[in-house]
Amino acid sequence: MDNTFLVAVRTETQIDWLQEALAAQGQLLRAGQDLDELLGLLEVTPAQLVFVEISFEQSPAQCSLIEGLLEARPLLSVVAIGDGFDNQLVIGAMRAGARDFISYGLRGSEIAGLVRRLCQRLPALPERRGQGRISLFYGAQADADAALVASQVAHAVALCGRPTLLVDIGMPVGEGLQALGVEATFSFGDALRNIRRLDAGLIDSAFARHPGGLRLLGLAGGDEAIAQYGSAELYLLLGVLRQNFAQVIINLCGQPPSDALRTLLINAQKLYWYADQSVSGCRRNLELIRYWQERGVSLESAQLVVDRYIDSVAPDARTLLNTFELQCVHVLPLEGELRLAARNQGQPLGERAPRNALSRALGRLALGLAEGCEGCRQGATVMQRLFERIRG
Repeated sequence: MDNTFLVAVRTETQIDWLQEALAAQGQLLRAGQDLDELLGLLEVTPAQLVFVEISFEQSPAQCSLIEGLLEARPLLSVVAIGDGFDNQLVIGAMRAGARDFISYGLRGSEIAGLVRRLCQRLPALPERRGQGRISLFYGAQADADAALVASQVAHAVALCGRPTLLVDIGMPVGEGLQALGVEATFSFGDALRNIRRLDAGLIDSAFARHPGGLRLLGLAGGDEAIAQYGSAELYLLLGVLRQNFAQVIINLCGQPPSDALRTLLINAQKLYWYADQSVSGCRRNLELIRYWQERGVSLESAQLVVDRYIDSVAPDARTLLNTFELQCVHVLPLEGELRLAARNQGQPLGERAPRNALSRALGRLALGLAEGCEGCRQGATVMQRLFERIRG
């Protein structure tokens, strides 16, 4: 995973300046100069380095912020940013505990070198236990069938009996919940607006529930576009969700590139790249893959999911896998009539037609997704029964 740096500065210009300098080393999360907010982000992110702006007008409060951070996190590295020609600012920041001081306008190569040296000296983070796994379905095109696939896989994973959440924020809006016949009054936007009080109690009372045990969270018509949400608040949300669910499955298909989406991509333990056999669709997906690779997002472990696959139509699965250069490929057969009936009636495919080829393919995908989850291993008997049913 990329390094994560917290940045408590005021202007977009300074954010862009730092992000350009550190693009190859990690992601910057913008935060306010509030001690509680920064400590909250440090709880749910792997960040060990924080940039704090020091200005003439607010230097006493900003130096107190640095002192508070280091008192709570002694192993943290804080780098101050400000006017390097003002000796009082530099001295004040260093006395407060800042590891170094960056002057406005410093060349990107110098910033990158400084941060690289600091990161090499940072202690290794202890492994976080009790954290759920995040799996993403992502592709270039808005596709209702992508939501259908994600919802059916999430429903199958939930059968292991461990807490499982489907976050349906792909396009078109609301297709994943509709595919399972679930209505929701609490949306993804509501979760972000209530992030400071989002706990197990609110999740239990507000998140929609499917009779099979799956919990659901989706976009509502009034929610802002994903790109409008800040990376910091998304990190906080992912941290809360991972603390409360063994598996978090997110449908992102059709969402345009943004910093918010990058935050989700680099925090996923599994990524399923959703595509079909159309040449035009493949081109759009390949362009999107190149876009993210050029911005330092690793896709080496991503797996290709080819939906509505027809054996007799080119390109075949092996050709697609070689073209996309991803880890492996899963093919899901067309079965158009069954898909339409399931979507219109809100009934899981595994219940409606458990021995159908599409149901079996989705079940195998669900089993692969659940691998590595301690809770799902404990529920292996349930998953084995599911596999025996879908295998026919």
